[in-house]
Amino acid sequence: MTTPERAFPGLAAFSLPEGDAFQTALISRLANELYREGDGAAPPALPAHAPAPHVPAFPGFAEPASAAPGYPAGLPGITSGGAEGIRAARGFAPAGSAPDVGRAPPVHPVIEPLAEGPAAPSPSPTSADAGWRRISVVDTPAGIGRDDPFASPDFYFLTPGTSRFVAGQGKPAHQASPAATHGGITGFDPYRVRADFPALHQNVNGHPLVWLDNAATTQKPQSVIDATSHFYAHDNSNIHRAAHTLAARSTDLFEGAREKIARFIGAAEPREIVFLRGTTEAINLVANTFGRTRIGNGDEIIVTAIEHHANIVPWQLLAQATGAVLKVVPVNDRGEVILEQFAALLTGRTRLVSVTHVANALGTVVPVEEIIAIAHAHGVPVLVDAAQSAPHVPIDVKALDADFLVLSGHKIFGPTGIGILYGKADLLESLPPWQGGGHMIKDVTFAKTAYQGLPERFEAGTPDIAGAVGLGAAVDYLQQVGLPAIAAYEHALLEYATAGLEEIAGLRLIGTARHKASVLSFVVKDIDPHEVAKFLDRRGIAVRSGHHCAQPALRRFGVEATVRASLAFYNTREDVDALVTALHALPKS
Repeated sequence: MTTPERAFPGLAAFSLPEGDAFQTALISRLANELYREGDGAAPPALPAHAPAPHVPAFPGFAEPASAAPGYPAGLPGITSGGAEGIRAARGFAPAGSAPDVGRAPPVHPVIEPLAEGPAAPSPSPTSADAGWRRISVVDTPAGIGRDDPFASPDFYFLTPGTSRFVAGQGKPAHQASPAATHGGITGFDPYRVRADFPALHQNVNGHPLVWLDNAATTQKPQSVIDATSHFYAHDNSNIHRAAHTLAARSTDLFEGAREKIARFIGAAEPREIVFLRGTTEAINLVANTFGRTRIGNGDEIIVTAIEHHANIVPWQLLAQATGAVLKVVPVNDRGEVILEQFAALLTGRTRLVSVTHVANALGTVVPVEEIIAIAHAHGVPVLVDAAQSAPHVPIDVKALDADFLVLSGHKIFGPTGIGILYGKADLLESLPPWQGGGHMIKDVTFAKTAYQGLPERFEAGTPDIAGAVGLGAAVDYLQQVGLPAIAAYEHALLEYATAGLEEIAGLRLIGTARHKASVLSFVVKDIDPHEVAKFLDRRGIAVRSGHHCAQPALRRFGVEATVRASLAFYNTREDVDALVTALHALPKS
């Protein structure tokens, strides 16, 4: 069975209003201030180890459409490029309205091989990210500022002749900013994006931070930070249970976030979205409701060999309690699920299939669309763990026909401690509550309790209201940048990074699937992964070492731990170059 190529929706542009409020002089001043620290030099020459970008099809996209020459269907604005594409014009200042702002944005200096010893002194103010500055609301004209309680922070990449987008206040004008090409992807510029993430603009151990631990957690844009801060400063109240103004505002924000998530994943209606602490709790909810009522002695649950522990342990606990059997789909030497083996495991006793969409330790993109189709042909429902796919590719639960889908907010640039369970409404309605307490009840007597409908019956107690508000802001941000562009850019960056790592003597990549998403897991001969991670940290490069909560997956490849570098849309080729150069400098045993 093959997966059809699928189209991506158009990109949304951040922009400014024409006319009275934002005059040419103001645009020029803001642009010049933004780049005032730049030295005007051309960016350094980049390594030529990048292959031409290839963007695979991902299941769960929309409808097929035409493609740019040489690329799969449905990727708007992609041009041929490879290594040359990334060298194309880096300048992205507003064209035609601001003099002397066409210089390249500042970039991280390439790290030279270093001997062990004291960290290098901090870079000068004109290096690394010194040219970036957040445009404060005090720099904007009257009428656009914090008197708007739902205003997003002002973005760095503002362009003349269009309208400013305020999160939660309608939709932006879909007018493109000046073209930029990165990694062969036109219309996406990681330098503009990274400017909205304050945590990225700091030094660690005397070096500019290179954040390559995105599979563990992502950094947060200023709009998410502002949304949660504004909630606590102005709207803080418990939800649903009071008649006062703050309770109404808090409830509107909380339920508004639910609506945003429903749109983000293509759910039919908001009541199919249950707020929880994250992916782990969401899987446990299904195990303790669907599992306890639908799975019994001798029944079967199917997972893959590359699951996160959160998609193994809950099913083991259920199997121990009920006498059910856990079956495992094997993977090949590249880390790809063997579909024929999956089909062979399905029997008349199979009650649930629970699979990851993207493997957190390997980056393998699992063909969940085919898995769902095969399982449904046998009458078996499927849960999709989208914790690692949601930050990288568009998801449409209706196109996938997923029965359940789970994800975590902190993996998609939102707060920690918040996530969701999606379930088809009729399926969720058939399940019992899994926790008891306030808000999930309709009526309580000492004889019996009547429960609320969806989704409240699964949300006992006071939820993480501010977390939901922040998650809604994160979804706003992702949708404005455009997940189709993110997917295309990150795939080109992954191929660039893979080529660079393959040049390093003694380095072995773990997980080489033909379709991967933003994870580079590796070991270096005769060097403990933890020592590699500490070596990189001394150079400001954050990666993760260990088993990544996926011990069975790593043991399939004969290792107990790896170094994992994981990418996001704010990472650049300079980040990759810093990693590759530092790994070349690893002390030899």
